[in-house]
Amino acid sequence: MPQSLSNMMTPVLALVVWTLVVLVWLYVRRIPAMRKAGIDPAKMKGSESYASLPPINPKAVWVADNYNHLHEQPTIFYALCLYSHLVGVTDMINVWLAWAYVGIRVVHSFIQITTNFVPVRFLVFNIGSLLLVLLALRNVLALFGIYFP
Repeated sequence: MPQSLSNMMTPVLALVVWTLVVLVWLYVRRIPAMRKAGIDPAKMKGSESYASLPPINPKAVWVADNYNHLHEQPTIFYALCLYSHLVGVTDMINVWLAWAYVGIRVVHSFIQITTNFVPVRFLVFNIGSLLLVLLALRNVLALFGIYFP
């Protein structure tokens, strides 16, 4: 594996880049949907006016929801990767757990943005959660000197 891919911080960069890709996807989907619904952003006053807006294409809402979700649970991922990097718990198992988490978040995004089939999305979310638990557990074990690199 190339050195840069085996670095604990490279999956962090990958998820940041993916989040920015979803941001672009959001604009590509949301702006035309708002135009089609006749929504004038200059007349919006914030979330209190959402209820009075005409309905917007659900797919435009799904991508916005996913963008928001990429700022929720992944904050735990970012903290765990930074912690792992700073204390040196950066063996290949942790690196692969980090890459697996990035992969699962990308899969989660595609599910939510394209079909939004909640049972599958929920399963994928739980797999991502399990990966975070494993990453945290390995760091806690290392903290107490129980570490199997």
